[in-house]
Amino acid sequence: MVVVIDNYDSFTYNLVQYLGELGAVVQVMRNDAVSLDTVAAAQPNHIVISPGPGRPEQAGVTMAVIRRFGQTTPILGVCLGHQAIGAVFGGAVVRAGAPMHGKTSTIEHDGRGVFSGISGPFVASRYHSLVVSDDGLPSELEVTARTREDNEIMGLRHRTWPVYGVQ
Repeated sequence: MVVVIDNYDSFTYNLVQYLGELGAVVQVMRNDAVSLDTVAAAQPNHIVISPGPGRPEQAGVTMAVIRRFGQTTPILGVCLGHQAIGAVFGGAVVRAGAPMHGKTSTIEHDGRGVFSGISGPFVASRYHSLVVSDDGLPSELEVTARTREDNEIMGLRHRTWPVYGVQ
């Protein structure tokens, strides 16, 4: 069972569809209509935290889910979910150098974790105006991907927990 925390973004259901195509049983839970106990009762094998508007602190149970389940349940944060991972461990979420809505960048990555088997570098579309800052990045987090153009963080992983983020 994969629990998807829905942060009210239209892209959430693209993720749900892709997970279904991979054979996953998916349960979507809205960030403001679910408790940590409800997430636990679903007994997820994996958790995906969706994109969404605003900042991580405004995303309902999102940050609490990372704190409660991150040590034992693999978590993938996408966009806002990625930013929430940075914030949970003490990183700063700041405005990107420029809003990146529908623009492309070349992404360089380390070829490990969620990037295993993906040739690099690759070109990706970007839809965000916030990023996890390099300044004061917590030692628990490791940068896994950056943009070639402006060196902004596009991927993170926790050094010991099964927690991964992609911008």
